[in-house]
Order: sequence, then structure tokens, then C-alpha cells
Amino acid sequence: MKRSIYIFLSIGFLMLWSSCRNDFEFSPSTGSLQFSKDTVYLDTVFTNIGSSSYNLKVYNRSSDDIFIPSLRLASGETSNYRLSVDGLPGKVFENIELLANDSLYIFIESTIDINNFTNTNGTYLYTDQIEFDGGTNLQKVELVTLVKDAVFIYPDRNNSTKVIETLTLNIGGDLVETDLQGRELLPSELTFTNNKPYVIYGFATVPENETLTIDAGARLYFHDNSGIIVSNGASLQVNGAFSNNQELLENEVVFEGDRLEPNFSEVPGQWGTIWFLDGSINNTINYATIKNATVGILSDGNPNETNHKVIITNSQIYNSSAFGILGRNTSIAGENVVINNAGQSSFAGTIGGKYNFTHSTLVNYWNNGFRQFPSVLINNFIVDENNVATLADLTEANFNSCIIYGNDNPEIIVDEIEDDAVAFNFKFTNCLIRFQDNNNNLQGPNYNLNDTNHYEGNIFNEDPNFLNTSENKFIIGETSAAINKGLSDFAAQVPFDILNINRTTTPDIGAYQHIIFPE
Repeated sequence: MKRSIYIFLSIGFLMLWSSCRNDFEFSPSTGSLQFSKDTVYLDTVFTNIGSSSYNLKVYNRSSDDIFIPSLRLASGETSNYRLSVDGLPGKVFENIELLANDSLYIFIESTIDINNFTNTNGTYLYTDQIEFDGGTNLQKVELVTLVKDAVFIYPDRNNSTKVIETLTLNIGGDLVETDLQGRELLPSELTFTNNKPYVIYGFATVPENETLTIDAGARLYFHDNSGIIVSNGASLQVNGAFSNNQELLENEVVFEGDRLEPNFSEVPGQWGTIWFLDGSINNTINYATIKNATVGILSDGNPNETNHKVIITNSQIYNSSAFGILGRNTSIAGENVVINNAGQSSFAGTIGGKYNFTHSTLVNYWNNGFRQFPSVLINNFIVDENNVATLADLTEANFNSCIIYGNDNPEIIVDEIEDDAVAFNFKFTNCLIRFQDNNNNLQGPNYNLNDTNHYEGNIFNEDPNFLNTSENKFIIGETSAAINKGLSDFAAQVPFDILNINRTTTPDIGAYQHIIFPE
């Protein structure tokens, strides 16, 4: 009985105490809100393309429960920004409650049409403010977005079925239907200038027997699962030029993904590839930066082209989730080419073919997980789903005065299925190579480093002394083992390095002449 009375009195006391609380009495804010940012910078967007979501945190540091009488965009309902306040969408809000020592999230997005503004010159800085309360209690947070005009290339859509067009490709003389979204470029689209950036959805295809010309300074941005396809008989001419400021790349042609936020600037695999189909001809790429693709360059067929099917000069390929360059029974030449950070190989010449690289830096410091292959892979076969191998001639695979290095070891594999009827010709001459087969996994004559038919004048396992491998900066320093080790014959063939420095007098190995690193 005493226990029951005690419980009853306790409950009564708690009810009485609870009835005296004023937890849910909110008073107006007094202009003392605090914010996680004074200004929210929504990163650069293309016209009429929605931005990512950005957040602002609002703090009530006081010991009182408050409400914010008004929370609104300064431009009101006409603003090009959109808000979400604690999950509620809108542009104008009233009486937003905020408990003592608590906070709330505001999420901000924008979609802006640059054509609504005058005198933009291709870019426009759009601003607005989030206003909290008013009068003497008014507080503001600035919103800033840079908007870029662009040329958009995207697949056609059937108006009745709403199905997006997919491509039928001429592959080796056969018409093959694919599930790749995209379309052929129109005659008016076969020259990309540097007047506006190009934003490409799906695969922009160069029609048969046509040429896509890309001018110096052009910028190409690709959506997910997008790229360029160069058809049978078609050509790609990338006419970039030397940029005095390598950080800005003013005159180079840049290929990258269409996510412009800083967090995506070095993320691999954001778009597809530049794909040269079997039968495409006379392809040249000069002073280009290709970054964040699945495969930077994919070339198929035409292994016996006299002057090579694809010629790449003074160009950089970074952050490819699979391969920097993948050749499949094709013909590729490269001079002053720099490749790094590929999920498999930086360069792979497969199913035979013809490959010649001179004064190039072919390295792989991939750190996003395990990679199966070395920086440089060459072979003469392909194995089908029934484990049947098809062989092809490797007529040439020459690497002259190249740095072949990385964070794995060894960084070359020469994988041959021997057959007297199939040629297998390769040679590394005057290169700096990381190759130390500590476990003796690589056996046979192709790995006899003393055989001058395949290896001549090379340096093994010495420090190239790169400036910064994690930032794709592969100029070499004053302690590099590559200094003054180039051959005059190769330097005469490629007399200037990728930074336009003359190398003919004292050539260094690789794409760069050395410098003294700044402190």
C-alpha cells in the first residue's frame, strides 16, 4: 500500500513539474543567428543545367527557443536559386522554428539560363542572398554562381516513343547495332572552336569520310557514358597549341567530364572514351589534355598504316579508370606523351599492331585500389569466352628515351603466345624503367634484359625524381637518373620537350627536360 501511494505521488509531481515547463514557447529571433558560411559558392554550371546541392547550416547558439519570422531569397519567387529548409522546398518561408542550441540545414540548388542576361561574353556571375528576418534584425548569406554558355550536343529522341537514339556502327565492314546513345555530327558541327565550351551527351560520332577539327583552346565536357567515335574513313584533328602557363592550359584542347565541382576535378571514369574505329584514318592529337575518362584513347584496327593510324604529340592523359591508351591490333605513334593514373595500364598495345613512342613518360601511380597490369603492357593475342586465343603480328613496339615507372613493380609486361607464323617485335631503347622481378614470375627470352635485340642502353630501377606524382606533375628534378641520358638521334627526332624547351644539346629521358624544383 505504501509503495502504491509513493508511485502515485511521484507521478503527480512529475505531471505538475511538466506542466510548468515552457519548452514550446518560441520567441522571435533577434538577429543573432550564426552560419556555417558567410557566402555559399555554387561551383560553375553550364546554362540551363541544374547544379549540385550545396548546404548552409544555421545555428541558434542561445538558450532560448526561437522562430525566424522570415527566411527568403532576396529575389523572391523570381530567383534562379531553390531552397530546401529542413526538407521543405521553396523560396520564401515564414516562422521557421529553431530550438535552443540547435541548428537547421538549408540546401541550395540553381538552374540558370544565361540568355536571360545581356553582355555576358559567354560567362555570367549570378548572385542572390538568403535573408533571415528583416529590419534591424536582418541577416544575409550571399549566394554566388558562375554560369557558362555552351554548345550542347545530345542524341535525338523519338517524339512519339520518347526513346533516345542509339548508334549503328560500321565495325570492320559490318554494321553493328549498339546500345550506345548518341548521333552523328551534322556538317555544321564538324569544327569545334574555342568560342564556347562543348557539352556532349552520348557519343558524338564523326560520319564516314568526314573530319572533325578541334581548334586550339577548345574545351569539351562529356556526360556519363559519353565520348567521341571516329567512324570508318573519318578523321579527328585536334589542333591544340603550346600554352605558356601549363597550369591554365590556355591553348591546349581539354577533354574532361561535365561535373565542374572541385571535388570531381580528378575523379577517374566520369565519361567514356575517344574511340577510333577500324577504318578511321589520319588522326592527329597535338597539345591535348584528356582526363577522367574510362579509356582516354581507344584505337582499333589498321595496324599497317604507313604513318600510323593515330599520332599523339605533346599531350597528357590522366585519371583513366581502365586504360590511358588502349590499342587493339592498331597503329599508334606518340611523342612527348605523358600518361598517369590508370586503373589497369597507362598504355596497352594488345592483339599485336604497331606502336612507337619517343621521349614519353608512361607511368602509373594509381592509388584507388588494386591494378592488375603494369604501366606498359604489350601482347599479340586475344582470348575469347571459350578460352580460344587469336594471334596477330606485333610488327613494332618501340619505346625510345621513355620513362616507364610507377608504384608497382615490374612496370612492363611483354606477353607473347609464341607462334613461328606470327611476328613479335619489340624494343626498349635508352629508357628509364622500373623492372625488378623479385619473385621470378617473368621468365623467358622476352625478359632477358641483356638481349640487345630487345633492350639496349636502358636504366633500371633508379629514381626519376618527379615533381609530384599525386598531382600529375611529371617534370623531373635535378637528382633524376634521366638527366643527360637521352640519345641525340631521338632528341633530333623530337627536338623540343612538352614545355617547348630545346633538348637537342643535352637531352633528358622522358617528355620533360629537368628543372631545379622551387622550394
